[in-house]
Amino acid sequence: MIFQTTLIEGTIQKRYKRFLVDVKLKNGELITAHIANTGSMKSCWAPGWKTLLSYHDNPKRKLKYSVELIHNGKSWIGVNTSRTNQLAIDGIKNGIISELSGYKFIKPEVKIGDNSRLDILLYNNDEDRCFVEVKNVTLKVGDNIASFPDAVTTRGQKHLLELEKIVKNKDRACMLYIIQREDISCFTPAIEIDPEYVLLLQKAHLAGVEILVYQCSITPSEIKVAKKIISAI
Repeated sequence: MIFQTTLIEGTIQKRYKRFLVDVKLKNGELITAHIANTGSMKSCWAPGWKTLLSYHDNPKRKLKYSVELIHNGKSWIGVNTSRTNQLAIDGIKNGIISELSGYKFIKPEVKIGDNSRLDILLYNNDEDRCFVEVKNVTLKVGDNIASFPDAVTTRGQKHLLELEKIVKNKDRACMLYIIQREDISCFTPAIEIDPEYVLLLQKAHLAGVEILVYQCSITPSEIKVAKKIISAI
């Protein structure tokens, strides 16, 4: 995924009200930017860290800037969760996520049941389908471990139950974690943050839900899925 315009550099001042970040631009201007991230963003930001913003000259937008990347001194961190599904789709299409190759069609945002959606449906026909739920991973624990979730996620728990139902109905299902930082080398679910989520993940895995973890490479101009990461489930 290549950014369509050059990102604008600034320095984080504070995050508040969940989706708002005050940023001082290089020219000294203080602006408020939107951040598309519902998590706690633990280990992803601190006052004084460098950030890169996209600018949107849309009269319907109240906030013209969106936070895309944050740098912790070692790695860029992709914090805009609205881009994660496209990263996953690009990784599937270009063959990097090889376990999910071989399907003719890709459908995003597929409805499951009455009140739920999963991120991606891969299929050749009605008898050859794979349902994929994608999660953005930014939490770092210890020296080199990525973890998910960074806050209790009842929505994530619901998705795991849906994936388990899918494999019991003889379709293929996959939980795909996309890590948007380069300063880690392995992955483990965050049992200390959301033990119920981890128990449901283990249960789904035993039922046949596949678990894949991939790490992105990140530059100020491009984010792309780069390699598979060792995981401990």
